Amino acid sequence: MRAVLVKQPGDASQLTIGDYETPTPSKTQVLVKVHCFALNRMDLLQRENKYPVPPGASPILGVEVSGIVESVGSDVYDFKPGDAVFGLIPGGGYAEYAVIEAALTMHKPDALSFEEAAAIPETWFTAYQALFFVAEFKKGQDVLIHAGASGVGIAAIQLAKYFGANHIFVTVGSDEKVKFCEELGATKAVNYKTQNWSEVILKETDNKGVDIVIDFIGKNYWNQNMQVLGLDGHMVILAYMSGTMVENFDISVMLRKRLRIEGSALRSRTVEYQRKLRDAVYDQVVKEHFAEENGGLKIYVDKVFDWKDIGNAHRYLESNQSMGKIIVKVT
Repeated sequence: MRAVLVKQPGDASQLTIGDYETPTPSKTQVLVKVHCFALNRMDLLQRENKYPVPPGASPILGVEVSGIVESVGSDVYDFKPGDAVFGLIPGGGYAEYAVIEAALTMHKPDALSFEEAAAIPETWFTAYQALFFVAEFKKGQDVLIHAGASGVGIAAIQLAKYFGANHIFVTVGSDEKVKFCEELGATKAVNYKTQNWSEVILKETDNKGVDIVIDFIGKNYWNQNMQVLGLDGHMVILAYMSGTMVENFDISVMLRKRLRIEGSALRSRTVEYQRKLRDAVYDQVVKEHFAEENGGLKIYVDKVFDWKDIGNAHRYLESNQSMGKIIVKVT
């Protein structure tokens, strides 16, 4: 088969389409002819050899795909050749064929395009996991979501609103994204380039702060996150785009506010854990909202690239311009 290969660790110019052995599904997997795959920031790090691939995973980039089932393993009964599906994989998405555990595969509703379906697994799984499995979100709570216009941010805003958040604050990097996130359902979006977001949020909450922070930034936001977390607040760390080392941090704030700080990841989780997440997202999000036109929650695809233009797709993701998912079609 053809696949996107990394010639050597480095920038987007190192991506090329070449030949790679077609994967063979195990007895619990389905082999899918890939129509579309989605980009994620972990792909950029893996391209640079800065993201460890889980044991046994394909070295090919890509963790979320949509396509048509080509064949199934001997223990697979819920899917058959010809089914339109999408799903989460530990790697191997940037290719003509990919294998997906049947437990993590979902039937594609007719109302969704292959482009939209490919935008769901990593993004909506991560947002749902952060809010409900990790932060234990409850109706009426106040939430702060950083990187509000990212794929995960967009999903998290909609989930928080739908399930009854009191206030939803987000940080973004442009006034255009401020408008976009507030139209999406955020109570208040703050352009971190022009405003002190922690001061804005404390003012909006009468200095009480928020119950939950979903953070992708790390070092540069650490102290401000501590400021805006309220009593018994819970912060979920999903990434560390600004760095990992926090200096001169006074840990007494964690005791005084009884804070819970928890890191979370999805790719390294067991299939059993991911299946529970898949079942929750498929039942409560996909079937409830995406199976029909105008079903409520929405999938936002920012831009679609042909896979022959994979280098520019990566550069676009790196530019931080996108508002929604970047999808690539395999042609």
